[in-house]
This record gives sequence, structure tokens and C-alpha cells, in this order.
Amino acid sequence: MALQTHPLQRLSSPSRSFSAVVHIIGLLSYSYSFWYLQQFPTEIHFGFGGDFQFLTIIGLALATATFAFGLLADLTLNPQLFGIKNALSVCSTPLEFLISILYWSISAIDKSLVFPPEFALPFLPDFGFHAMPAVMLTLDLMLLSPPWTIKGYSAMALSICLGFLYFGWVEYCFERNGWYPYPILELLKFWQRVILFSVSAVLMTASTLALKWLYGKINGIEEFKKEALHPIKME
Repeated sequence: MALQTHPLQRLSSPSRSFSAVVHIIGLLSYSYSFWYLQQFPTEIHFGFGGDFQFLTIIGLALATATFAFGLLADLTLNPQLFGIKNALSVCSTPLEFLISILYWSISAIDKSLVFPPEFALPFLPDFGFHAMPAVMLTLDLMLLSPPWTIKGYSAMALSICLGFLYFGWVEYCFERNGWYPYPILELLKFWQRVILFSVSAVLMTASTLALKWLYGKINGIEEFKKEALHPIKME
């Protein structure tokens, strides 16, 4: 029997029915992406930091951890595991939204800015890496999770922290390897990279607020919609 659902949560979760199916589908997709990554290694794969030089792979690993705890919670009906899944979701879902926004918008301009032409992915693996995690995490949030309690300033602080942790990691890997994981970073001067990561932090914050607004819209919570549209006033 499933645990009592949060009164503002749309569907029962954790549970061994629909919730478990969603988490299994997500984990199968993420596992395929990791398998594909190992089948077609590039030069970056063998450098310092390996594939985790890519924000895409860091986001994929975080999405995998989120859904792994979600599935464990479904199977055991353990509220602590469910709580860990929801805490991870606050990081992983906006991050995957950011990854999708950056990747598909930059690709629409020039795909060689994110991938050298010889490493271009077929559509299905490409979708699996750069869209499927955002789709599945959003589905989990909207239907199978209690409402987020994170506020505007906290969302900004979290986004800045994650953004510049990755910035520092990429710069450190560059010192060790002599290359950046994304061609666009090779073209930018240091101050331009600072601006890029600052804008990314703003976009991740906006993604968090947009997800809260959408949660409020789908689940009929007017307060969430107002908070997302006026985050500073609601602090």
C-alpha cells in the first residue's frame, strides 16, 4: 500500500504502480545514454575528468541518482528515500532544463559550437542525452512530487553555486588537458566565459521559477504561480 500522498501532489508516489513505471522508464533511458557513451569514446573520454567534463553528463548522472532514489522509494515505500529524491530533484530538474535550453538553442545556431562535426550524434541518442532527462524529471515533478518550497533568492544562490562550481571544474580540466569539452568555450575569452556562466545561472534560476509556475498551473496552486511571476515580492 502506498504512503499517504501530499495533499498538493497529483498522483500517489512513492508507489509500486505508475510512479515505479515512470522511474523505471527514466532509468532505462539514462542507462542507454551511459552505455552509448562507452561505445563511442572520444579523445575527451580519455582526458582528465573523462566524460564528466561535460555538463550534459554531470546532469545525466544527477538525473540518474534522482530516479534511482525515486525507484527505491517506490519499491520500499520509504519516506526518507522519497525525501532524498525530492531534494535531488530541486537541483537536477532545473539543471536539465538549462542543459536542454543551452544545447538546442546553440545547436540551432551552429551545432559545431557544442560538438565537433565528426562527433555529431544521431537524433535518438542526441534526444536521450539532451532532452529525455528534462522530460522525465518534469513529469516526475508535476505528477509524482510534493511542491517545491525553494524561494527565488535560494534558487538564485543554488544556481550560482552550481554554475561556478562547474566553471571552476572546466577551467581546472583545461589546465590539465589543454582543451575544453565544448568548442564554444575555446572561442571565448575568460571574461566572456564568466558572462556565459553568469547568464546560465540566471537561466537556471528562471527554469526553477518556471517549473514552480507550471506546477502551480497543473495542480491548481495560485500561490505558486504568483511566486514564480513575482519571486522577490514573495520572499
